[in-house]
Amino acid sequence: MGIYYQQENRIFTLHTTHTTYQMKVDAFGFLLHMYYGGKISGNMDYLLTYYDRGFSGNPFDVGADRTYSLDVLPQEYPVMGMGDYRNSALIIRNGDESECCDLRYKSHRIYKGKYGLKGLPAVYASEDEAQTLEILLEDSVSGVQVKLLYGVLEKEDIITRSAEISNCGTAGIVVEKAASACLDFVTGDYDLLSFWGRHVMERNLQRREIAHGSFGIGSRRGTSSHQYNPAVILAGKNTTEEHGNCYGLVFVYSGNFMCEAEKDQFEQTRVLMGLHSDLFHYSLEPGETLTVPETILGYTDKGLGQLSILFHRCIMEHICRGGYRDLPRPVILNSWEAAYFDFDGETICGLAKDAAALGIDMVVMDDGWFGKREDDNSGLGDWQVNQRKLGCTLKELTEKVNGFGVKFGIWIEPEMVSEDSSLYREHPDWALQTPGRKPVRGRNQLVLDFTRKDVRDAVFKAICGVLDQGNIEYIKWDMNRSISDVYSMQDKQGKVAYDYVLGVYDFLEKLIKRYPDMLIEGCSGGGGRFDAGMLYYTPQIWCSDNTDALDRVLIQYGTSFLYPVAAVGAHVSAVPNHQTGRSVSLHTRGVTAMAGAFGYELDPGELTDEERDEIRRQIRQYKKHEELIRKGDYFRLSDPFQDTYAAWQFTSKDKDRVLLNVVMLEVHGNMPVTYVKLRGLQGDMVYEDVDTGKRYYGSALMEAGMPMPMEPGEYLAWQVELTAKAKSHPV
Repeated sequence: MGIYYQQENRIFTLHTTHTTYQMKVDAFGFLLHMYYGGKISGNMDYLLTYYDRGFSGNPFDVGADRTYSLDVLPQEYPVMGMGDYRNSALIIRNGDESECCDLRYKSHRIYKGKYGLKGLPAVYASEDEAQTLEILLEDSVSGVQVKLLYGVLEKEDIITRSAEISNCGTAGIVVEKAASACLDFVTGDYDLLSFWGRHVMERNLQRREIAHGSFGIGSRRGTSSHQYNPAVILAGKNTTEEHGNCYGLVFVYSGNFMCEAEKDQFEQTRVLMGLHSDLFHYSLEPGETLTVPETILGYTDKGLGQLSILFHRCIMEHICRGGYRDLPRPVILNSWEAAYFDFDGETICGLAKDAAALGIDMVVMDDGWFGKREDDNSGLGDWQVNQRKLGCTLKELTEKVNGFGVKFGIWIEPEMVSEDSSLYREHPDWALQTPGRKPVRGRNQLVLDFTRKDVRDAVFKAICGVLDQGNIEYIKWDMNRSISDVYSMQDKQGKVAYDYVLGVYDFLEKLIKRYPDMLIEGCSGGGGRFDAGMLYYTPQIWCSDNTDALDRVLIQYGTSFLYPVAAVGAHVSAVPNHQTGRSVSLHTRGVTAMAGAFGYELDPGELTDEERDEIRRQIRQYKKHEELIRKGDYFRLSDPFQDTYAAWQFTSKDKDRVLLNVVMLEVHGNMPVTYVKLRGLQGDMVYEDVDTGKRYYGSALMEAGMPMPMEPGEYLAWQVELTAKAKSHPV
């Protein structure tokens, strides 16, 4: 397997198929990081250098040796208070108010299989697929112990990291900061690729040099957020889609996070991923433990495209769970942009009838079916079906919808409550609020205190009471505001932000155990909680509330760097688009939405016969290629932020089937021809265009490209299906 320990020099080596990770316990018991990168042989401790550096302190143990300083040595888990003035992975406030933690090696354990994390999502794998390394570090003065967890998925080229912080002393402590992963590099110039955004414009790629000083991204919003995604890439200066060194770090968590990157005084680089230190003061009494959410690490020297494939496979096969992990996803028609709050049971039945005629698999009844909910100012928390509005019971409605041969799903927002609701009037203390202060509202709603089991249990009972009324096969789980009043009546305040997320996970875990065959799609105002933590419970997430095809090209481009296409909820909506006012052809909208879990956000009753025929063709096309889209390797073929076109490609694992997708983003007079270079083909194989019969060598398509048609029109799109033929000269 992939984990080795050399007793004589106390070196740990973690091997995957193509990578090596190495660290060492030195003579003083400090755990030093030596190497992470392409697979190597031998010991890398020669990289550790020792010089007398001015104003870099020396641990007491080294005596008069001024050449030893943690301020310059690469470490596995750097802590505050030990003379390392760079960003820390851990800050402990002891019972005497001192901030210091002197962690030294105590023991280790290696075993088959992948470790799990209590109450938290994490990569899973069988005993044959993974190995675990546990390294126990201890501060002998305070009794604080930190168990560093390393999971090695050898074939997948994946290494995971987490940490368990335990108070084994006699006095209480407070964890002020905790990361799960630290990467220290003694050489190299790197860029940090991160993904910023806002509501309806998420995950825009930002690439910036890691220069002297510290750069950080994170979220204090209680969720992973629209603004910054908890996934980054560390890349060499010259790294491209096809060439160069790059490391991925994906945080498996759905709440406040922080990623920090810095270059120090000696040109060394440190990257940390973990919990955000703001709104976090996690007290641990003797005997208590805090588990830091997991970070997934991956490395390749073959460019950003190969790194994406590596993470796509890991998330699809070792994060996503349940029956729908490997099943075709239903084509959905959602009622939101078709009707918003203005619907009744007949409206939903009309959508179902139209859906059946078009070949759509499922109708989803979005917001507005419960309580007093005619707009977004009231009713949240009152999870009782509004039979007066629907004109029937939920059971009757589901039977009518199913009668058309269409599946049925509903929208819920369990974490929220409206002040204008029976729930809030009966239990105002169930909402997160700061005593003596008026609450901060978001969308005229408050956040329920999911740190409290009694609150979660009451909401769970109400939701299940709805789901048990009919044949409901899908849930869209929404969360439509950031958390501001981070105070709980029954939780220590520095724990609220963290414990809230664990409460959400607890609710979701119970839900999927009770309804194992139900498809749950995550959502938070679209992509405000698009992270690996949620994908552990919901195998797909509504990518963005922005359904404009041109904007979606950009949003889905950024999302694709580390998240698989099958996880991306992507729908065709009406034009002019409700978010941007832009009009794009139905064909282009379809091509764009097929880069995800496909569906529709429109009223089919308002379409022309020609548009209905086009939708039927789209659904046939999608279902023909659904397995290729969901399981195939995904390649970005352009940069839509720079190029005049967006292009992406799906290729089967054996490289014998290809689906090329192209969307023109600009149109000008007398434009040059657009040549799209494909990737990941067999160079000596001949590929045939299924529609035209034209044949091309794989090497020619990768080196010279395929010309797109010169046609008049704005925002045109093409899909080209290629199949591999015998290795012979093209006709």
